[in-house]
Amino acid sequence: VQLVESGGGSVEAGGSLTLSCTASGYSGTAYCMGWFRQTPGKEREGVASIIFGSGQTFYADSVKGRFTVSQDSAKNTLYLQMNSLKPEDTAMYYCALDRLCVELLRGRAEYWGQGTQVTVS
Repeated sequence: VQLVESGGGSVEAGGSLTLSCTASGYSGTAYCMGWFRQTPGKEREGVASIIFGSGQTFYADSVKGRFTVSQDSAKNTLYLQMNSLKPEDTAMYYCALDRLCVELLRGRAEYWGQGTQVTVS
């Protein structure tokens, strides 16, 4: 299974970015995907996740109302629309996938992408 993220970059506070993550090599029909972020010296934190199929979403309190996670099942792609970005959103953002949502939500997903950097100044 390969997860490839894209869309990171540098933006001014208040701006927007959209991250994408395309999964390949996964044959399951029901699974969860999510976005996590990490800054140096800090633990990785969950940002937003979605159950592919039902579309049920989960958000960290820090991003509710600003970030939107969505899916394109036909393309096996996960998106994260980030609006009203703040300097504290600066981090490496990782995409993750797991067959079990409970594992992904605990940060113990089986598959991880390489990450894409988001910098807000």
